[in-house]
Amino acid sequence: MKKVIVASKNPVKINATLAAFIKAFPDESFTAEGVSASSNVSDQPSTDTETYQGAYNRVVNAQTVAPHADFWVGLEGGIEEKNDEIEAFAWMIVKSKEGQFGKGRTGTFFLPPDVVKLIKQGKELSEADDIVFNRTNSKQQNGAVGLLTNNAITRTTYYETAVLFALIPFMNPQLYR
Repeated sequence: MKKVIVASKNPVKINATLAAFIKAFPDESFTAEGVSASSNVSDQPSTDTETYQGAYNRVVNAQTVAPHADFWVGLEGGIEEKNDEIEAFAWMIVKSKEGQFGKGRTGTFFLPPDVVKLIKQGKELSEADDIVFNRTNSKQQNGAVGLLTNNAITRTTYYETAVLFALIPFMNPQLYR
């Protein structure tokens, strides 16, 4: 059984990671455990670069917190302003015990004006979602992507696909030396 450490205690992130590993390697068995690992970036990363750095930092910090694993995974959601609109996305970084990295990014979607207005007033995306959609703790559930797609894309499936992208080098080691 291979051990995967997820740099978050958020059940959505843990479940998405485990589902991706099971799909990527159907002949292997995995356990996924979440640990608190700092991103060392803003609570709400506001650029693609900062979001990527947050995911990378989470992997490094998770390995420090839980050094005995086969893989460490950092997931970091972020936003970036483009022409008065704000897009949302997330970066996923996977590191193996051998030191190899894989990277993947979610698709991008644009946030509604009422959410954008709250973010520009200093709210984090999850807080703005809770206000606009009259929810509580939506980031531990389906987040903006689930709310905006009527759960056609859940936050778990949204993240799962990006973790699968990050696993491509591990699924095709002969191509990534």
